[in-house]
Amino acid sequence: MIKTFIILIFMFSVSTAFSQISIDSVLVEIEKNNTSLAAYRKNADADKMGNKTNLLPDNPEVAFNYLWGSPDIIGNRTDLAITQSFDFPTAYLYRSQLADMKNEQIEMEYKKRRFDVLLRAKVICYELIYLNALYSEYQKRLNNDLKIANAFKKKMDAGEATILEHNKAQVSLLNTEKQLEQISIDRDAALQQLASFNAGRKISLSGSDFGSNILEPDFEKWYAQAANNNSMLSWLKQELAISSKEKQLQVAQNLPKINAGYMSEKVVGEQFQGVTLGVSIPLWGNKHTIKHAKLKTEAVNSIEADAKVQFYNEMKTLHDKATALQSSITDFKQRISDNNILELLEKAMQQGEISLAEYYYELMVFYDNKEELLNMEKELNVTLAKLYKYDL
Repeated sequence: MIKTFIILIFMFSVSTAFSQISIDSVLVEIEKNNTSLAAYRKNADADKMGNKTNLLPDNPEVAFNYLWGSPDIIGNRTDLAITQSFDFPTAYLYRSQLADMKNEQIEMEYKKRRFDVLLRAKVICYELIYLNALYSEYQKRLNNDLKIANAFKKKMDAGEATILEHNKAQVSLLNTEKQLEQISIDRDAALQQLASFNAGRKISLSGSDFGSNILEPDFEKWYAQAANNNSMLSWLKQELAISSKEKQLQVAQNLPKINAGYMSEKVVGEQFQGVTLGVSIPLWGNKHTIKHAKLKTEAVNSIEADAKVQFYNEMKTLHDKATALQSSITDFKQRISDNNILELLEKAMQQGEISLAEYYYELMVFYDNKEELLNMEKELNVTLAKLYKYDL
């Protein structure tokens, strides 16, 4: 009795230690503190800056020659050349456009990683809500088992119950205590997992209600919007645009390059100076580059088409699963509504209509059904989180 009372006090103190906080608030906190997202952000910024390099013409070249004459009578010679090479003008335009497109794609990739991090955190939140609800359920079971155990202790002392019945009630109480302890351990582990997403800072989530989530019944209508929000499909679409722009850039880079500058030559008593102009002839330096760009565009087209098929099938599977779970939960709730079943079972046992063994059997069926309902509600919310991950 003393041990059970201590456990109840402990459970109450633990439950009141958790401050009420919503899942949305948890995700906001995690997005602010998550170390992986911070690292992704810094890497994205560095890559975006890298894409802005090499957009201007190459550096100018300065050449100086000082040549000693032989015989000495002819004097020395001094040469000076300053030259600058230029790609075909459209190449600079395409490079600038390509840099902007790649930077947009980097942001898409960051968003995808953000969605993945927040989804994993949200799944842990639903696990915590499930464990909180299960914890509350087992507290009720413990109270009921404690009441039954005390009643049979009194009955045994009064000679109205056998030692076997007393022991059975005590074993049931002990099992509930141990299961409650295990749930507490699992809940602490889930909270620790959640803290790892928040840079080690503890987050309390004491809610035990999954809330109500409404799923759009028309999958095709829902999918049309979901496909637009899919960062992976957007990334591939941008990759296709980048590939096409790279093809244009390769064509521009295959056009002749211009080299212009100033040149002077000075010898004893004479000096020559003027402009220099040259053109590179693209014979073999960029061989196969256009063909490579074309093949890459075709490959990205195929990858995008495959990704759309895979995404459609994945979402269809999740949508069907969520629809089935919603239907099962509604049916389950109707079938296992309490209807004072605990009181009715206890009354039937006290009046001798059912034995203690029959009482515990019926009780476990009822408990198992309620636990299965919690499992289904958790599974439904995890499935919905995956369906709506791009809305986070």
